[in-house]
Amino acid sequence: MTKNLIAFCVLCSLILSSCGIAPSAPPPTLVFVTANPNASPTSTPFQPIGNQVPVDPPTLVSTFTPVPPTDTPLPTLEFTATTLPSPTPPPLSARTQYTMFVLLDYSGDQVGVDETIRYTNQTGITLGELVLAVEPNLSSGFTLENIMLDGNPLTYDLSGQRLTVPLPQGLAPNAQLTLAMRFRIAIPPKVKEHPYGYDVDQVNLTDWYPFIVPYSNGWILHDPWPFGEHLVYDASDFEVNIKIAQTGIVIAASGLADSQPNGEWTRYRLFGARTFAFSASDQFLVYDAVAGAAQIHSYYYPGYDTEGAAVLNAAVRAVGLFEAKFGTYPYGSLSIVQSDLNDGQEYDGLIFLATKFYNEYDGSARSNLVTIGVHEMAHQWWFGLVGNDQAMEPWLDEAMAVYSEEIFYRYIYPNSHDWWWNFRVNYFGPSGYVDTTIYECPTFRVYVNADYLNGANFLEALNYRMGDDDFFRFLQDYTSRYGRGRATAYDFFAVARQNTTADISDLINAYFRGSY
Repeated sequence: MTKNLIAFCVLCSLILSSCGIAPSAPPPTLVFVTANPNASPTSTPFQPIGNQVPVDPPTLVSTFTPVPPTDTPLPTLEFTATTLPSPTPPPLSARTQYTMFVLLDYSGDQVGVDETIRYTNQTGITLGELVLAVEPNLSSGFTLENIMLDGNPLTYDLSGQRLTVPLPQGLAPNAQLTLAMRFRIAIPPKVKEHPYGYDVDQVNLTDWYPFIVPYSNGWILHDPWPFGEHLVYDASDFEVNIKIAQTGIVIAASGLADSQPNGEWTRYRLFGARTFAFSASDQFLVYDAVAGAAQIHSYYYPGYDTEGAAVLNAAVRAVGLFEAKFGTYPYGSLSIVQSDLNDGQEYDGLIFLATKFYNEYDGSARSNLVTIGVHEMAHQWWFGLVGNDQAMEPWLDEAMAVYSEEIFYRYIYPNSHDWWWNFRVNYFGPSGYVDTTIYECPTFRVYVNADYLNGANFLEALNYRMGDDDFFRFLQDYTSRYGRGRATAYDFFAVARQNTTADISDLINAYFRGSY
């Protein structure tokens, strides 16, 4: 594919609003009926297959291999005041608000961005600096042109993923400021361990913009690790305006696109989310469906119509079930994106699934396409809605997502429930303390066996001890209290105890090393 260099004209605006993703020209719309999650478990249209040898789940990696800087000149960015779109009134929220104008050169693998951040100091102390995570700087190709406060340039220090911005005067508790910055990315080649980057038929931007990290007795920005996720996020509001230099490119995004264009830009909105991700391709086909109030989109490549429809079917069922068991789906849409990866990866309102899952799919629910797909969908509640420290307490989202698979098979595919336990959990002989950090695990298998799989064993024991009524009431109470916030293990167990009369201390002692 010829790489074209283009001139960029990207404009800054302020403030954002609620939720959004781009409708595209899809094949005929599929409409699925969600199974009633309150009914007794019954069999489903997918038929079980014969003996299936479990496959070791591939590695989930949150970092990527650095690549040398490109020699291709980066695009020029210039302000053009006459084309500035009308600003969007901000929502009534103290959450951090991100507004971005993004010009994507799809064939040139480059992007130019003007970003505005409105930040309210909710730390309870006066802040003398802000700390932002800049993940693209770990792989080269990231260029920060400036950071402005009230039109005045700020000094800053960018080292690895950490961007420190000293403030000219302290930011008092509950005070607000607005940062504006301009940056460019020469998008690196994608590796199979992580979606970020480009390949022959896809560009993925994940954790691609500077964002202010949470503050709790200090700024929370952990070091990258070869496996697991290390970033921690506050829930924020996003308005992302995208313009693509080429035609015929389909975008899958974390939010819904506005029905009315924002000038030459397509405006996407996402409300109360951890991060905004998007994928672009000149090959995507799309199937659409609806689950509750959420629009579900399955983005797949030509030749994968059956698989694209199957994962959409699973998504409609999973969202309907999890809404009944956990709480309302937190966003306006869910995009499922086929990608050349080793595994799946979750973001708010968007998940990636490996093409090999599509290749392995044989029409049965006993497949990685369904199992891992449901896992990543469950992360919309456990990571997206209820946040946590993914490095220090990864079980709070990963064990919960694995056990959500169990709930899915229990209610939607009961004939495959025992298969799921053997295929997904028992086969690997899980062991280890559930409250193990990513940094304590010498291998990915040790990490998964402890945090994911032994975590699922613990949650099964907890479910059995509490009984279904108390257990699902606990999960709904948990999402209600900590939705759009961050929970710790102490929070988890405090809410669990408030929703049961059963003594669970022996279970905690058996699976955890900490005292909760």
